[in-house]
Amino acid sequence: MEVTLNTLSEVSREVEILANAKDLQPHFEKAYKEYRPKVDIKGFRKGKAPIELVRRLYGELIEHESLETIATELYRQVVKEKDLQPIGDPTLVDIDYRRGESLCFKIQYDVRPTIELKKYKGLSVETVVHRSTEEEVEEELLRLRKINSSREEVDRVTDEGHVVSAELQELDDSGLPIIGKKSDNARFYLADPQLEQPFKDALRSAEKGGEHHIRFEHQHGDHNHKVNLKATVTKVEKVILPELDDEFAKKVTKEKITNVKDFREGIKRDLEVYWKEKNRRNLVNAIVSEIIRLHEFQVPESLIRSVLNGLLEEIRNQYPKKELPADFEVEKFFQENRAYAIFQAKWALLREEIIKAENLVVDDATLELLAEREAPKIGIDKERLITYYKSSDQIKDRLVGDKLIELLISNTKVKEIDDTALSNRLVKG
Repeated sequence: MEVTLNTLSEVSREVEILANAKDLQPHFEKAYKEYRPKVDIKGFRKGKAPIELVRRLYGELIEHESLETIATELYRQVVKEKDLQPIGDPTLVDIDYRRGESLCFKIQYDVRPTIELKKYKGLSVETVVHRSTEEEVEEELLRLRKINSSREEVDRVTDEGHVVSAELQELDDSGLPIIGKKSDNARFYLADPQLEQPFKDALRSAEKGGEHHIRFEHQHGDHNHKVNLKATVTKVEKVILPELDDEFAKKVTKEKITNVKDFREGIKRDLEVYWKEKNRRNLVNAIVSEIIRLHEFQVPESLIRSVLNGLLEEIRNQYPKKELPADFEVEKFFQENRAYAIFQAKWALLREEIIKAENLVVDDATLELLAEREAPKIGIDKERLITYYKSSDQIKDRLVGDKLIELLISNTKVKEIDDTALSNRLVKG
């Protein structure tokens, strides 16, 4: 067997393999045996015909069907013998089979780029931070009151605290109904900040039985489309908010909190925790972005593709039966998310290099401490949890990642910019 290695780029290689008839024979013999149980030849029970007869009658078909499998097996053999160290999935780009003589094929594969670690400590970054406000506490209280509100049917809308139910009929440019484009029970909460303004304007004085025309251009992604609807109001309901009192606090917290004062303080603490965690994520993103900016190298296409496929799988899981809509454009999705995928793939490679350079590892003591902390929360015996953590590469990788983030943060000079001050500055500018 002849093997030729070609360098296509910093991170891409090609192996050309030429196998002669002698090299191929053991693989074909295996293919004949695997195909034999499927063969039904007159005069023999199914799957019991002699191998020689199977070879004579179906040999050429079997050989052609097994070529890609054989190419994969020979490639794996070469990878081991030549210590090629590929990453990602290889791609068969060319195959030429001459029966009784040879099989020649080319496989392209990616390799890790050579990364020379530069500065990742002693960085200076700016990060925008947000601190919770009393206004946010009041907004959260209002949101909880809306969730726990009741409704009372009325004749007409008098303010935005109403829900309008309507039949919607799409119209063409001439105002005629479009067949098959009708919704029987659409609902619009006029106080919903996500509700588009044209709907709020059209329904601000709606009454039961009334008809309203709604026309505007809707921005969707990178394009606009016209909205032309007739809404026939079927019901108007006034939203009645519950009083913000001790009984409300008990109901929402299931008796864990018994008065409004403590309820308000609890919400304030939750908001502070939320923003603290989000500010930390913003800081980590700023540090990672700066490290990536300082390291220029080519990213293997297979890693980019892996990130994109992961993103696509997340989208797929959000749909019923995990099936993408018929009009979902996968290639467009990949193009729109390619920059993000490159960023993530770059960081994955740099992360490994920094962990190796800093010799970051997780010892048994760290795993035991984690198990001691987590066991009461999840209701599993500490010793069983320790055994699981010690056998879990995923847990160890997460803990090493945590160590890395702490290392980077502690070695970075951070300038915090308050988002309120930034907004004021932008308004003045």
